[in-house]
Amino acid sequence: MGSAQDWDYIIVGAGSAGCVLADRLSVSGEHRVLLLEAGTSDDSIFIRMPTALSFPMNMPKYNWFFETEPEPHADNRRLHCPRGKGLGGSSAINGMVYVRGHACDFDQWEAQGATGWGYHNCLPYFRRAETWSGGEDEYRGGEGPVGVCAGNDMKLNPLYETFIRAGEEAGYLRTPDYNGQMQEGFGQMHMTVERGERASCSRAYLAPARKRRNLTVLSDAMAEKILIENGRATGVRYTRKGKTHTARCNREVISAAGAIGSPALLQHSGIGPAAVLANAGVPLLHDLPGVGENLQDHIEVYFQFECTQPITLNSRLGLLSKGLIGARWVLFKSGLGATNHFESCAFIRSGTDVQWPDIQYHFLPAAMRYDGQAAFAGHGFQLHVGPNKPKSRGHVHIRSADPAQKPEILFNYLKDPADVRVWRQCIRLTREIIGQAAFDAYRGNEIQPGAAVQTDAEIDAWVRANVESAYHPSGACRMGAADDALAVVDPACRVRGIAGLRVVDSSIFPTLTNGNLNAPTIMVAEKAADMILGNPALPAATVTPWIDPHWQSRQRPGAPARKTG
Repeated sequence: MGSAQDWDYIIVGAGSAGCVLADRLSVSGEHRVLLLEAGTSDDSIFIRMPTALSFPMNMPKYNWFFETEPEPHADNRRLHCPRGKGLGGSSAINGMVYVRGHACDFDQWEAQGATGWGYHNCLPYFRRAETWSGGEDEYRGGEGPVGVCAGNDMKLNPLYETFIRAGEEAGYLRTPDYNGQMQEGFGQMHMTVERGERASCSRAYLAPARKRRNLTVLSDAMAEKILIENGRATGVRYTRKGKTHTARCNREVISAAGAIGSPALLQHSGIGPAAVLANAGVPLLHDLPGVGENLQDHIEVYFQFECTQPITLNSRLGLLSKGLIGARWVLFKSGLGATNHFESCAFIRSGTDVQWPDIQYHFLPAAMRYDGQAAFAGHGFQLHVGPNKPKSRGHVHIRSADPAQKPEILFNYLKDPADVRVWRQCIRLTREIIGQAAFDAYRGNEIQPGAAVQTDAEIDAWVRANVESAYHPSGACRMGAADDALAVVDPACRVRGIAGLRVVDSSIFPTLTNGNLNAPTIMVAEKAADMILGNPALPAATVTPWIDPHWQSRQRPGAPARKTG
C-alpha cells in the first residue's frame, strides 16, 4: 500500500461540483486540497468544439457508460445513463445547455427540509458562478468563472425564431431571459460556451486553480472507499496505476462523485441501507436508509417533422460540410462549430393545476439523433421534449464489494400514473404548437410519433417504446430535515451520522429542477464551498420572479383564462 499523506480537504470527483470546490477551497492558499478523479484529461478538440458534443459522449475515455436495469414501465428497455469521466466530468460531455431552473424549484427544496436553499438564497450563487454575455443585472452574473451565451443568437437558421413565433401564436409568452425573472415562455436558449469554446467546469474553475501549490489533482485515481474511524471520515482509499494508496485528511472528505458515483461510494464505504450492503457483502458501518434511494431523472422524446424547405442542418452532415464548419471554428471560433444548435427553447405548464413550468422544449433545426446520425433522408426539424417534474423514483444499489463493478441503476421511469398523464398532454400540446401558422411555410409530415398515434393508449405505448433519458440523474443522496428518514445529508451537505463527510453534487437535490442540471449543480457547489469554509452566506436576493397570476385558471398566459385539453 502506498504511503499516506495528510490533507485538509479531499474531494472525490473532478466533475462540475468537484472543480468548483477545488477552486474555492484552495483559493486562499491556507488549505491543502487533494482532488481525486478516476478519469483523465479533458484536453481534446472534441470536447472544446461545441458542435462536436456527440463525440465525447460516445467515447469510453470520457463516459462511464452506465445503463439502467430493464425499465419495467418503458417496455423493459435498458436505457443509457452517461456520466462524465475525466476532468470536468459531465460538463465536458454534456449538451452545454444552461438552465438554472425555476425559482419555485428551490423554494420547493426549502419546503421539503433544505433550509436555506430557497431561491432568494441560491440566486446570489448562480450570479457568482457566471459571466453572462448579455451583461450583469439583478439576476445575471458578470464576473463569474463560467461563460454563458446564446450561441449564434439564432441568426444562422430561421426555424429558431419560427418556433418562438409559433409559441406566441399558440397563446404563450415570449421570455427575454428564462434564467432571469421569467422562465415561463418561449425564447433563446443559453449555453456554456465562451469565445466559441465549451466552458466546462474544468476550463472555468480547475485550470486556473491548478496553478496553486496547495492544490493537487490526481487523475486516473479511482476512489474505492471513504475511510471511517470512530464515526468520522479520515481519508480515502484509492487505486492509481495499479497500486493502492491511502490519503488522509485533517478536516473533511467531500464526495463530488456525481448522481451515480456518490451513493455508490457511500455504500462501498459501509454507509447506506443495511439490506443493500448485506447483499453486496460490504460490512455495515452506518445504517443510512436513504443512500441510493429517491433517484430521479428527466426523460424526453425526439418529436420530429419533415421540413419542406432545404434549410436544416440535415444538409450539413456530409464530410465536406463538416470540414468547412471545423475549419471556420479552428480559425475563428465562430459559425456552426461554436454552438450546440439548441438556440431556441420553451418552458410551459401542462395544465391549470400547475403553478410553474413542468414541460421543457429544446428546438433543433435538424432531424437527427444525439449521436449525430440523421433520422431520415431529407430535411427535418425536431423538439427534444419531456415533463420535468416526474413523480417516479428509483435507486442506485451496489452489486458487490468490488468498486470496479458498476452499480444497479433503476429509475422506474413512468411508474407513477401521474407521469403518464403529463406525457399525454406533452404530446398533444407539442402538436398544437407546431400546428400554428408560423410553421406553415416549413412543416411537412410528422415523422414521429406519426399522425396515427392519437388515443391515450396509442400515446402511452409510443412513449414507453421511445422515451430516452435526458441525462439528468439526481436525488440519490437527498438533502432534508432531521426528521426525514430518507434524507442523507443535512442542509449543510453533511452526511447524517458521520463527522467530517459531505456530499456536494446533484445527488443531494431533493427534487429535480425544471431544466438541465449543470447550472444548479455548479450553484450547489458554490454555496456549499462557503459552508465548508465557514464563510458567511452571500446576502439573499430581493427580486420578485414572475409567476402567471392566473395560473389556476389558464394553462398559457397569453391566452384567455380557460382550461386546455
